[in-house]
Amino acid sequence: MEWAEAGKRARERYADGEARLPDEPDARQRQLTRLGNAAWAAAMCALMEGREEEAREWLRRAVDRYRESWDDAPPGSWGRPVAILKALLLAGDEERLDEAARWTLEVGAGEADSPIGRYAAALALLALGEWDDARVHADELRTHDGFPRDVADCLAFIAAEDVVGYIEEVERVLESFESRDEYLEDVPVADTVLVLQAVAARRGMAAEDLASPLLPR
Repeated sequence: MEWAEAGKRARERYADGEARLPDEPDARQRQLTRLGNAAWAAAMCALMEGREEEAREWLRRAVDRYRESWDDAPPGSWGRPVAILKALLLAGDEERLDEAARWTLEVGAGEADSPIGRYAAALALLALGEWDDARVHADELRTHDGFPRDVADCLAFIAAEDVVGYIEEVERVLESFESRDEYLEDVPVADTVLVLQAVAARRGMAAEDLASPLLPR
Protein backbone atom coordinates (compact mmCIF):
# COMPACT_ATOMS: atom_id res chain seq x y z
CA MET A 1 0.00 0.00 0.00
CA GLU A 2 1.30 3.47 -0.93
CA TRP A 3 0.43 5.08 2.38
CA ALA A 4 1.79 8.51 1.51
CA GLU A 5 -0.31 8.66 -1.64
CA ALA A 6 -3.39 7.31 0.11
CA GLY A 7 -2.96 9.87 2.88
CA LYS A 8 -2.65 12.65 0.31
CA ARG A 9 -5.89 11.55 -1.37
CA ALA A 10 -7.69 11.48 1.99
CA ARG A 11 -6.48 14.98 2.86
CA GLU A 12 -7.57 16.23 -0.56
CA ARG A 13 -11.03 14.70 -0.09
CA TYR A 14 -11.26 16.43 3.27
CA ALA A 15 -10.24 19.82 1.88
CA ASP A 16 -12.60 19.52 -1.06
CA GLY A 17 -15.52 18.50 1.15
CA GLU A 18 -14.81 21.26 3.65
CA ALA A 19 -14.87 23.84 0.85
CA ARG A 20 -18.31 22.61 -0.26
CA LEU A 21 -20.02 22.32 3.14
CA PRO A 22 -23.73 23.10 2.58
CA ASP A 23 -26.05 25.02 4.88
CA GLU A 24 -29.12 22.79 4.53
CA PRO A 25 -29.17 20.65 7.73
CA ASP A 26 -29.57 17.19 6.22
CA ALA A 27 -27.06 17.75 3.45
CA ARG A 28 -24.70 19.33 5.97
CA GLN A 29 -24.80 16.41 8.43
CA ARG A 30 -24.11 13.96 5.62
CA GLN A 31 -21.20 16.03 4.35
CA LEU A 32 -19.81 16.35 7.87
CA THR A 33 -19.89 12.58 8.17
CA ARG A 34 -17.96 12.26 4.92
CA LEU A 35 -15.44 14.74 6.27
CA GLY A 36 -15.12 12.64 9.41
CA ASN A 37 -14.49 9.56 7.29
CA ALA A 38 -11.84 11.36 5.23
CA ALA A 39 -10.12 12.62 8.38
CA TRP A 40 -10.18 9.08 9.80
CA ALA A 41 -8.59 7.78 6.59
CA ALA A 42 -5.88 10.44 6.76
CA ALA A 43 -5.21 9.47 10.37
CA MET A 44 -4.92 5.77 9.53
CA CYS A 45 -2.46 6.47 6.72
CA ALA A 46 -0.33 8.63 9.00
CA LEU A 47 -0.42 5.95 11.69
CA MET A 48 0.66 3.26 9.23
CA GLU A 49 3.64 5.43 8.29
CA GLY A 50 4.58 5.95 11.95
CA ARG A 51 3.60 9.63 12.04
CA GLU A 52 1.74 9.38 15.32
CA GLU A 53 1.34 13.08 16.12
CA GLU A 54 -0.11 13.76 12.68
CA ALA A 55 -2.42 10.79 13.15
CA ARG A 56 -3.64 12.22 16.45
CA GLU A 57 -4.35 15.59 14.82
CA TRP A 58 -6.49 13.96 12.13
CA LEU A 59 -8.26 11.76 14.67
CA ARG A 60 -9.25 14.84 16.65
CA ARG A 61 -10.46 16.47 13.44
CA ALA A 62 -12.56 13.39 12.71
CA VAL A 63 -14.07 13.62 16.19
CA ASP A 64 -15.05 17.25 15.63
CA ARG A 65 -16.75 16.53 12.31
CA TYR A 66 -18.62 13.45 13.58
CA ARG A 67 -19.80 15.39 16.63
CA GLU A 68 -20.97 18.33 14.49
CA SER A 69 -22.95 15.92 12.32
CA TRP A 70 -24.85 14.43 15.26
CA ASP A 71 -27.32 17.23 15.96
CA ASP A 72 -29.00 17.01 12.54
CA ALA A 73 -28.47 13.28 12.02
CA PRO A 74 -31.45 10.89 11.78
CA PRO A 75 -32.48 9.19 15.04
CA GLY A 76 -30.42 6.12 15.80
CA SER A 77 -27.25 7.28 14.04
CA TRP A 78 -25.14 5.43 16.59
CA GLY A 79 -22.26 4.93 14.21
CA ARG A 80 -21.19 8.49 14.95
CA PRO A 81 -20.69 8.09 18.70
CA VAL A 82 -18.89 4.82 17.94
CA ALA A 83 -16.59 6.63 15.51
CA ILE A 84 -15.96 9.40 18.05
CA LEU A 85 -15.03 6.95 20.80
CA LYS A 86 -12.81 4.92 18.50
CA ALA A 87 -10.95 8.02 17.36
CA LEU A 88 -10.40 9.31 20.88
CA LEU A 89 -9.25 5.92 22.11
CA LEU A 90 -6.62 5.82 19.37
CA ALA A 91 -5.67 9.46 19.92
CA GLY A 92 -5.14 8.80 23.63
CA ASP A 93 -7.08 11.96 24.47
CA GLU A 94 -8.26 11.02 27.95
CA GLU A 95 -10.08 14.24 28.79
CA ARG A 96 -12.14 14.28 25.61
CA LEU A 97 -12.65 10.52 25.78
CA ASP A 98 -14.19 10.78 29.24
CA GLU A 99 -16.46 13.59 28.05
CA ALA A 100 -17.47 11.72 24.89
CA ALA A 101 -18.15 8.50 26.79
CA ARG A 102 -20.45 10.25 29.23
CA TRP A 103 -22.19 12.09 26.38
CA THR A 104 -22.72 8.79 24.52
CA LEU A 105 -24.52 7.35 27.52
CA GLU A 106 -26.48 10.55 28.12
CA VAL A 107 -27.93 10.51 24.60
CA GLY A 108 -29.25 7.00 25.19
CA ALA A 109 -26.82 4.50 23.68
CA GLY A 110 -27.42 2.11 26.58
CA GLU A 111 -31.14 1.94 25.77
CA ALA A 112 -30.74 1.68 22.00
CA ASP A 113 -32.53 -1.08 20.12
CA SER A 114 -29.77 -1.43 17.52
CA PRO A 115 -26.55 -3.39 18.07
CA ILE A 116 -24.51 -0.37 16.99
CA GLY A 117 -26.08 1.64 19.81
CA ARG A 118 -25.17 -1.09 22.30
CA TYR A 119 -21.67 -1.17 20.82
CA ALA A 120 -21.40 2.55 21.50
CA ALA A 121 -22.57 1.98 25.07
CA ALA A 122 -20.08 -0.85 25.61
CA LEU A 123 -17.19 1.25 24.30
CA ALA A 124 -18.25 4.19 26.46
CA LEU A 125 -18.45 2.08 29.59
CA LEU A 126 -15.12 0.41 28.89
CA ALA A 127 -13.55 3.82 28.40
CA LEU A 128 -14.94 4.87 31.78
CA GLY A 129 -13.74 1.69 33.47
CA GLU A 130 -17.30 0.56 34.23
CA TRP A 131 -16.41 -3.06 33.57
CA ASP A 132 -19.52 -4.81 34.92
CA ASP A 133 -21.95 -2.56 33.06
CA ALA A 134 -19.88 -2.86 29.89
CA ARG A 135 -20.05 -6.63 30.12
CA VAL A 136 -23.87 -6.52 30.13
CA HIS A 137 -23.91 -4.76 26.76
CA ALA A 138 -21.11 -6.92 25.36
CA ASP A 139 -22.98 -10.08 26.31
CA GLU A 140 -26.09 -8.79 24.55
CA LEU A 141 -24.03 -8.15 21.41
CA ARG A 142 -22.71 -11.72 21.51
CA THR A 143 -26.22 -13.04 20.88
CA HIS A 144 -27.16 -10.51 18.19
CA ASP A 145 -27.06 -11.81 14.62
CA GLY A 146 -26.41 -8.32 13.26
CA PHE A 147 -23.09 -7.81 15.06
CA PRO A 148 -19.71 -9.55 14.59
CA ARG A 149 -19.47 -12.22 17.26
CA ASP A 150 -15.67 -12.05 17.51
CA VAL A 151 -15.75 -8.31 18.24
CA ALA A 152 -18.47 -8.80 20.86
CA ASP A 153 -16.43 -11.58 22.44
CA CYS A 154 -13.41 -9.29 22.65
CA LEU A 155 -15.45 -6.62 24.41
CA ALA A 156 -16.83 -9.17 26.85
CA PHE A 157 -13.41 -10.67 27.57
CA ILE A 158 -11.94 -7.22 28.22
CA ALA A 159 -14.80 -6.42 30.59
CA ALA A 160 -14.26 -9.74 32.38
CA GLU A 161 -10.45 -9.36 32.30
CA ASP A 162 -10.12 -12.72 30.54
CA VAL A 163 -6.69 -12.32 28.97
CA VAL A 164 -6.50 -15.67 27.20
CA GLY A 165 -10.01 -15.36 25.78
CA TYR A 166 -9.31 -11.85 24.55
CA ILE A 167 -6.06 -12.74 22.80
CA GLU A 168 -7.66 -15.67 20.98
CA GLU A 169 -10.59 -13.57 19.79
CA VAL A 170 -8.66 -10.46 18.75
CA GLU A 171 -6.57 -12.73 16.53
CA ARG A 172 -9.81 -13.88 14.90
CA VAL A 173 -10.88 -10.27 14.39
CA LEU A 174 -7.56 -9.59 12.68
CA GLU A 175 -8.01 -12.64 10.46
CA SER A 176 -11.45 -11.38 9.44
CA PHE A 177 -9.91 -8.07 8.34
CA GLU A 178 -7.20 -9.87 6.38
CA SER A 179 -9.88 -11.76 4.43
CA ARG A 180 -11.80 -8.62 3.43
CA ASP A 181 -11.92 -7.06 0.00
CA GLU A 182 -13.35 -3.69 1.10
CA TYR A 183 -12.33 -1.20 3.78
CA LEU A 184 -13.62 2.15 4.96
CA GLU A 185 -12.42 4.85 2.54
CA ASP A 186 -10.44 2.11 0.72
CA VAL A 187 -7.76 2.26 3.43
CA PRO A 188 -6.72 -1.33 4.33
CA VAL A 189 -6.20 -0.99 8.07
CA ALA A 190 -7.56 -3.31 10.78
CA ASP A 191 -8.94 -0.33 12.66
CA THR A 192 -11.23 -2.36 14.91
CA VAL A 193 -8.22 -4.36 16.08
CA LEU A 194 -6.39 -1.13 16.90
CA VAL A 195 -9.36 0.08 18.93
CA LEU A 196 -9.77 -3.23 20.76
CA GLN A 197 -6.07 -3.17 21.60
CA ALA A 198 -6.38 0.38 22.92
CA VAL A 199 -9.28 -0.68 25.15
CA ALA A 200 -7.50 -3.84 26.29
CA ALA A 201 -4.41 -1.80 27.15
CA ARG A 202 -6.51 0.08 29.70
CA ARG A 203 -6.67 -3.21 31.63
CA GLY A 204 -3.08 -4.18 30.89
CA MET A 205 -4.15 -7.08 28.67
CA ALA A 206 -3.41 -6.05 25.08
CA ALA A 207 -2.06 -8.80 22.82
CA GLU A 208 1.68 -8.29 22.34
CA ASP A 209 2.46 -10.33 19.25
CA LEU A 210 -0.11 -9.19 16.69
CA ALA A 211 1.48 -8.54 13.32
CA SER A 212 -0.13 -7.90 9.95
CA PRO A 213 0.25 -5.68 6.89
CA LEU A 214 -3.01 -4.14 8.13
CA LEU A 215 -1.43 -2.94 11.40
CA PRO A 216 1.30 -0.36 12.09
CA ARG A 217 4.70 -1.91 12.63
